[in-house]
Amino acid sequence: MKESSRKQGAASPCAACKLLRRRCAQDCVFSPYFPADEPQKFANVHRVFGASNVNKMLQELPIHQRGDAVSSMVYEANARVRDPVYGCVGAISSLQQQIDVLQGQLALAQAEVVHLRVRHSTNFPGNGLCPDSPSSSGSPSSKQVSPQDNKGIFSHMDMVDEASLGESMWSC
Repeated sequence: MKESSRKQGAASPCAACKLLRRRCAQDCVFSPYFPADEPQKFANVHRVFGASNVNKMLQELPIHQRGDAVSSMVYEANARVRDPVYGCVGAISSLQQQIDVLQGQLALAQAEVVHLRVRHSTNFPGNGLCPDSPSSSGSPSSKQVSPQDNKGIFSHMDMVDEASLGESMWSC
């Protein structure tokens, strides 16, 4: 828990009391969480939640949970300042969309790898694609694929069942 400069001997009020233009009492509920040197932190929380509501929330919580509650309120308030309609839900939604795009790209890359392995194994039977095979080093340089093999990788992917490729790829 961060102590305010007011409690360390200086007469400076916490950021909340300074913004609210009131005297900062020794037992001020805001002072441990809104130090004088971080005025924007309380300003955003006050703008979104209101000082009275924040005061009530902090008073109702046990002291050991107040720091986490303030962190959550600060995060949500900052998100609401950036995106007044959606707040942190907008940020979460954006991140979820990024995850979905990246998972799609990963699935395509994995399908391409499977396709290349199957294609390579049909062109060169007995080439040691099994994980237990001593000739399977796993390094790209050990697998000799010509540039012509890379053309049209996805041209035949719609005709191939990826699940069956994954199963047949490791059956030695």
